[in-house]
Amino acid sequence: MKFIDTATIAVEGGAGGRGCVSFRREKYVPKGGPNGGNGGNGGSVFIHADRNLNTLLDYRYKSRYKAERGEHGKGSNKHGKRGKDVVLRVPVGTIIRDEMTEQIIADLTEHEQEIIAAKGGKGGRGNAEFATSTNRTPRYAEPGGEGENRTIILELKLLADVGLVGLPNAGKSTLISKISAAKPKIADYPFTTLAPNLGIVQAREFQTFTVADIPGLIQGAHQGKGLGIQFLRHIERTSVLAFLIESTDEDPRSTFETLAAELRQFNPAILDKSKLLVFTKKDIADDQILIKLQSFSISSDIPTLIISAVTGDGIQDFIDLAWEKLIVERTELK
Repeated sequence: MKFIDTATIAVEGGAGGRGCVSFRREKYVPKGGPNGGNGGNGGSVFIHADRNLNTLLDYRYKSRYKAERGEHGKGSNKHGKRGKDVVLRVPVGTIIRDEMTEQIIADLTEHEQEIIAAKGGKGGRGNAEFATSTNRTPRYAEPGGEGENRTIILELKLLADVGLVGLPNAGKSTLISKISAAKPKIADYPFTTLAPNLGIVQAREFQTFTVADIPGLIQGAHQGKGLGIQFLRHIERTSVLAFLIESTDEDPRSTFETLAAELRQFNPAILDKSKLLVFTKKDIADDQILIKLQSFSISSDIPTLIISAVTGDGIQDFIDLAWEKLIVERTELK
């Protein structure tokens, strides 16, 4: 299934049914009182978060959604039926934003969380509602109210514990394929990954965490270069960042600074997260390079690992260290 993480749609609540003007007319009651029923309320458009979904693809093919209008009131005090609602299902992690004001309407971060995106109009009152001691035969009723309508932007941000960040072809997809059941496309050329991949990693018995493989960053990504900013938003929700750099990189410090700079210019708060530095492709590095990397350090609070996803060397160490970082993060949030 194609990964789509943004969509713009128009939503409209159904109009309320109009109230009825009617009077009781029976064989022996030629001039009965008013008995016009109320119109039914219009249906509303709801947006519902569903953890079984992972793309907004459906909303690229259909962009307008309107709930059903309420039925009109009838005589004999019969009220109109309420219009049917429309329920739009989106992945957990979807932000809903008003297109005109750009304000966030809701951030759906939990399964089955639901909001009203466009409320239906209220049904009009029938003439029976307007009868008084001084006006026993009202000959008017209310029209139904119009439903809300607006254009909204759906923006998906993946909910993952650990985000894998690196230049194109740094080994992110290979790593996530080894530590989880995710099966991303893997090849030896840049930009193989064209969409984020999510994988569930078994850390301990009955304990798991999620990892997101973010498409490779290049210098200028925050301005739209390469795959641009279209996937940087998915890093914002992660708790731990794992910076992946090839073991054979001639200047790993410069590469790290390039990656960090792109994240900082997109959103400075991202770099406040816990970080790991992971040197990949250990299997193709010679002994001299490996000795050099063993003493390499960006900062005392950023642990360094050397792994090979191909041979499995260091993979368990990565899982253990990522899990330890997550436990610390979760404890601090309590």
